[in-house]
Amino acid sequence: MIQVLPIQSSATTKESPNPGRLIVLTGPSGVGKGTLMRSLLQRHPQLYYSVSVTTRSPRPGEIDGKNYYFINRSKFEQLIAEGEFLEWAEFTGNYYGTPREAVLNQINSGKLVVLEIELEGARQIRASFPSALSIFILPPSFDELERRIRSRAQDSEEAIARRLHRAQEEIKAADEFDIQIVNDDFQTALNDIEAALFE
Repeated sequence: MIQVLPIQSSATTKESPNPGRLIVLTGPSGVGKGTLMRSLLQRHPQLYYSVSVTTRSPRPGEIDGKNYYFINRSKFEQLIAEGEFLEWAEFTGNYYGTPREAVLNQINSGKLVVLEIELEGARQIRASFPSALSIFILPPSFDELERRIRSRAQDSEEAIARRLHRAQEEIKAADEFDIQIVNDDFQTALNDIEAALFE
């Protein structure tokens, strides 16, 4: 069994030749986290992206094992009971979680591990991994966030209303995180994330 505490101390020790670190990227639905993450990984293949597990249905073009691991609720609840998640949360009626073992192994091997997760999960990570770098992505305005969510044309009106209500609550939590980045201009936001990770 891998212990969390030794990872914490090694990740923050200056003498370590190649310390691993956990990076958490969060923000409201529709803010552009996924697009920023894809560009970040293309530009920096040395980053380890932790693929989340979810009970929601795949969106058009999503690939099991690449975008998410898509499983049913009973299997997800079994994994919760077995302690297989570093964090997990329920969001708009679906479960999302981060597989524990793969993330801890990568941190121990000296990798920068990036998680793109929802607010509740990000708070769990901050509690168990205080040395993690947490980045909150903000929309330029709430109206723009609504426009982006609607432009996906993937959600029902009811689902959009839930996402927007949730987004209002999530945006209030931005100050809990180490860095806040406004995704107004995509390239500027991407550069700001890179500066936080590599400079």
